[in-house]
Amino acid sequence: QVNLVESGGGLVQAGGSLKLSCVAFGRTFNSAAMAWFRQAPDKEREFVAQIGWNGGNTMYADSVKGRFTISRDNSKNAVYLQMDNLKPQDTAVYYCAAGRGSIPSTMRSFYDSWGQGTQVTVSS
Repeated sequence: QVNLVESGGGLVQAGGSLKLSCVAFGRTFNSAAMAWFRQAPDKEREFVAQIGWNGGNTMYADSVKGRFTISRDNSKNAVYLQMDNLKPQDTAVYYCAAGRGSIPSTMRSFYDSWGQGTQVTVSS
């Protein structure tokens, strides 16, 4: 497994932007598919975005498509989530996850390492 540490969450007004970062320690990061999930109060953890080991195979949840961008920098063992035009319904704890293989998936079960989460709150 790999240790993941997220940062960049906070409070922002609707229409604003935030950039989340996730740094990996431990297992070889460069070969792992990565993803972001989020969990709002009293809701299931849901898929947000994924990225393959080489920066390809990106995919987004319909609810964030066109507003969020996932990227990675393997030289820094980091993955990012740029969030623009934020909406109150984006309010959640955001989690970074590392997959069991190089090709990403939208399924939670594919990911075996998780960060502690970072809170994003969007006010109306």
